[in-house]
Amino acid sequence: MIEVSRLSFDPLIGLPLLLALLCLAGLAWLVYAVLAGRAWLGRAAVLVLVLTALANPTHVTEDREALPSVVALILDRSDSMEFGDRAALAQSTFDTLQRQLADRSDIELRVLDVPARAEGTQLFGALQGLMADVPRDRIAGTVLITDGQVHDVPDSLSQVADLGPVHTVLTGDPRAGDRRITVIETPNFGIVGESVVFRVRVDDPDGGRIAIGVAVNGGREEFVFAEAGMDTDIPIEVARRGDNIVVFETPPGRQELTLVNNRAAATLSGIRDGLRVLLVTGRPNSAGRVWRDLLKSDPSVDLVHFTILRPPYKQDMTPLEEMALIAFPTEELFEDKLDSFDLVIFDQYERRGVITMAYLSGVAAYVANGGALLIVAGEGFAGPASLARTPLAGVLPALPSGAVRTGPLTPRISKAGQRHTVTEGLDEASWGQWLRYIEAVADTGDVLLTTEDGAPLLAVDRVGDGRVGQLLSDQVWLWARGYDGGGPFADLIRRLVHWLMKEPELDERQLQLIARGDTLQARLRTLSERAPPLSIETPEGAFLEPLWQEDRPGVFTAEVPVDQLGLYRARAGGLETIVLNGPANPVEFSELAVSAKTLAPVAEATGGGMYTIEAAQNVPEIRMVGPRAKAYGESWLGLRDRGAYAVRQSDSLPLMPGLAGMCLIVLGLIWVWRREGR
Repeated sequence: MIEVSRLSFDPLIGLPLLLALLCLAGLAWLVYAVLAGRAWLGRAAVLVLVLTALANPTHVTEDREALPSVVALILDRSDSMEFGDRAALAQSTFDTLQRQLADRSDIELRVLDVPARAEGTQLFGALQGLMADVPRDRIAGTVLITDGQVHDVPDSLSQVADLGPVHTVLTGDPRAGDRRITVIETPNFGIVGESVVFRVRVDDPDGGRIAIGVAVNGGREEFVFAEAGMDTDIPIEVARRGDNIVVFETPPGRQELTLVNNRAAATLSGIRDGLRVLLVTGRPNSAGRVWRDLLKSDPSVDLVHFTILRPPYKQDMTPLEEMALIAFPTEELFEDKLDSFDLVIFDQYERRGVITMAYLSGVAAYVANGGALLIVAGEGFAGPASLARTPLAGVLPALPSGAVRTGPLTPRISKAGQRHTVTEGLDEASWGQWLRYIEAVADTGDVLLTTEDGAPLLAVDRVGDGRVGQLLSDQVWLWARGYDGGGPFADLIRRLVHWLMKEPELDERQLQLIARGDTLQARLRTLSERAPPLSIETPEGAFLEPLWQEDRPGVFTAEVPVDQLGLYRARAGGLETIVLNGPANPVEFSELAVSAKTLAPVAEATGGGMYTIEAAQNVPEIRMVGPRAKAYGESWLGLRDRGAYAVRQSDSLPLMPGLAGMCLIVLGLIWVWRREGR
């Protein structure tokens, strides 16, 4: 405890008014003196007494207790500190500085480890929280132990001025280089089937021309070349509706701190600019309007529908305008514009010469190249004019035996259908009956609906890059009309149509990877009874192999804990998928070189120093400096001795009590009056 005496002023009037009176009194006295007043000294004394009385001087005696100055020691434990020997050097430096500060009674040390966060290294936010309850006149300084990659430096350095001097101790080799790829510009969405442009940049200390591998949704990788340090535009075709994950990857460079930032990803939302469907009805039938109404009820479907009222070989005397008949535009539809359709439906069509074999061969090629085809079989499918006797036979999953079976039958979901997304979960207990089907033999693909005897009713298949569906009955429309209780006509056909058009949610063989912060969940759909082994590649190239658990027939899940941000890749049974854990391009890995560039302005603004530690014995010495002294040197860092204290007891004695002051002023005035009266 220290006893300190001081002179204190507690003005009886406001300080601005007191200062104004002082100026006015001084001016008046100066005029008096210039005019050769005889009592100039006496008037000056009286004015001083008046102003002193108004200032109310007091002698204060205080018992003061010295308070330690507060020092913040911050250790960066973000992901970028894990490369090379940075973490070990940082810990060694932290321990050394902590020992130096902990032994001092005039220092209150506050330490904090700042862990990795999705939004990057947040040292200043942590520092502000650590020192929030400390009076600013007690802060001696701050020491940051980091690699210099800090992402929350305030825009206005005045926010950290009272936390200084802020010293930065960089750990690691500042000469180590690293190759990295960055996505500069990403489109928000794109039309399925059209191209959008991504802008990327590869930075490499060695420069040169660098290959960039590009993969969409875990598919086949294609390569483009870019100059190091320059922005490069890369066109990408939107593969599907919904989220598309585009991955850009470069091979390892000559200098590498990590391969994590050699891979960057972006999520692109794919939207369809309408679904174009071509519906060809072979003859007027009861199902025609049902098909048309169902497809037209979907606002995203652009339907082109033709019904063949009579074949070319049939002649009668009815004028064409009375039949509302137009020439069937076969060349335009099946040669010029076939590839513009997302789905082609043949409803009870049989070969009549309207669509030639050459055009049907083109439809088969359209399917193999990625198109979608749905065959709704009528009685003619079993006869000599069947589409099964055309080039389409090569893409059909079932071929007719030549028999047409009539009589009540109730469709049943097959074993494969219970696992397939088109028919999974449909309740067959209350389905109404059909009255006819075309007997066929399943050749390829998957049979989803059967008769009670196991004969195929609905079969689907993948052909090349395309898909085919085959409905072996013309009676599905009975469900839409509610016959015998009806059935899930709309649900079944919508699922079937969207499966044919490759909606990702309806893939019957799909592998999904879902990131949930510290956990990854893999989800597999398959038509097999057993799930293939699962392998998950981490952002750093390690492999995890969690075991599957069967949730329900055809659906398997697996979970695995993870502790890294970035891109994960899963593979199982020939399927592959990717997922981003955290942001698409973690800012923590955007730049990994040890650098003073970010924190040098902070040190300059607060009077702190910058130090680079490449060996444990190079830790700077700590010194206490005065409030205005230089706070850094080549091998030492300074902390300001604030001299803060707490007053435990205080006594005060007025130096000019009211009565005494009044008497002195009156005596002074009498003396001045007498002096001037002589």
